[in-house]
Amino acid sequence: MRKFRSSRPARVRRFRRASSVVPSTIASLNTVVAVRLADLVEQDPEFRDQALEMGVIDHKWLEDPAARPISRVAPVEVMRRFLERSVERRPSALARLGLNALQVLSVDGAAIGGSGRQARVTVVFTDIEGFTRYTSANGDEAARSLLDEHHRVVGPIVRRWGGRVVKRLGDGLMLTFADPGYAVRAAVELVEERPADLKVRAGVHTGDAVVTRDDLVGHVVNVSARITDLAKGNQVLASDEAIEAAGELPGLRLSKPARKRVKGVDHAVSVYRVRAGEPAERRLR
Repeated sequence: MRKFRSSRPARVRRFRRASSVVPSTIASLNTVVAVRLADLVEQDPEFRDQALEMGVIDHKWLEDPAARPISRVAPVEVMRRFLERSVERRPSALARLGLNALQVLSVDGAAIGGSGRQARVTVVFTDIEGFTRYTSANGDEAARSLLDEHHRVVGPIVRRWGGRVVKRLGDGLMLTFADPGYAVRAAVELVEERPADLKVRAGVHTGDAVVTRDDLVGHVVNVSARITDLAKGNQVLASDEAIEAAGELPGLRLSKPARKRVKGVDHAVSVYRVRAGEPAERRLR
């Protein structure tokens, strides 16, 4: 019987063709799986919010699962969020975990030396309007309980949008976000949470700051705080810099920019009022 043998060049060509098909087949399969997984996640809002809060999935992945990575959050950050959430829900967990464990997990790797690093950040300040009157009318214990509950509500929102609580300032919070668009969206959600029918206000600004282990230092911090002072209850005011950096904000409405003088800044600052609702109007200069 005559045997036919493939020449080596022919075998190489077939191998190369097969090799070129395999990656594209795997990519197509991954795309199908990603889209299906995103559909399943969206069907369960509670599961979706928890996965976003822990950093297991990302908002941008939900928008385009075929083209975006499922998450950009490092494993140590996922663990930090998990521990932070555990302590919020069960304060006694802090004693079992040990303060040092939380401190280590909250350290930004680039800031371990203590001198900090320069970074582009978006800073959000919040403040509860009428908190002093509430404390006077209801007493210190009621005020403390109100703040505890407020922090339990705020924590998941901040984490869900990739932010961190840098400081608790009485009835206010200092927050930081790497993504300006996420910062604006988080601020809008935060003012909608009204502890004991009191009103929350927020200010948002983007700029450079020195990031240390447990603080931010820079002009961006001062401007964000001053913008918060301009806001009224249930209002989010965002600077021109924050809105420009955020890009498109579907589902949010922007007012016309208003020029405001703020203490410590030698020029007027342009601010927008941001609210939920369609259309997402952009009236940038």
